[in-house]
Amino acid sequence: MNTADLLKKAREGDRRAIAQICSDTWEPLYRFIYFKVQNLEEAEDITQETYVKTLTYLQEQQAPLENFLGFMKTVALNVLRDRWRQKKRRGIQLNFEEINPAETANQDHQKAVVQRLQLENVLAKMSGDQRLVLDLRIIKGHSVAETAKIVGKTEAAVRTAQYRALQSLAQLLNGND
Repeated sequence: MNTADLLKKAREGDRRAIAQICSDTWEPLYRFIYFKVQNLEEAEDITQETYVKTLTYLQEQQAPLENFLGFMKTVALNVLRDRWRQKKRRGIQLNFEEINPAETANQDHQKAVVQRLQLENVLAKMSGDQRLVLDLRIIKGHSVAETAKIVGKTEAAVRTAQYRALQSLAQLLNGND
């Protein structure tokens, strides 16, 4: 029996036709969903919800008889989007009893101090011109023209110096000094 005939019988409530449709479409649909969520339980839940919605659409004659698997994938994406929206509204659940605010704040402060010291160490290895251009352009936010006037160079020279300074900074931060 071809897919269109199966879908027509399923639309009429034929349980064997519904079982055959589920059997034929389960694997590609599940793989599609799992690829999107990368979580076994969530993929199973979304697959199940997709079948419920799709078969409801089919019985209400709102589902197309051609490219039915494509229609199912569209329904799955809508289910997935609805779940993401719900999670977004709920936010992240935290157990405040397991979190020690003082310890968390201390870890964040320690991380910031380490990063600042690492950056200062790397900047110290750079030439004075490179440090000055990075300071004026990136930290203080001066334009190329303003920086050129301050350092007494052309705009092209400032752009070149900034490019080289950023390359040098990246190499030093990656440990390629």
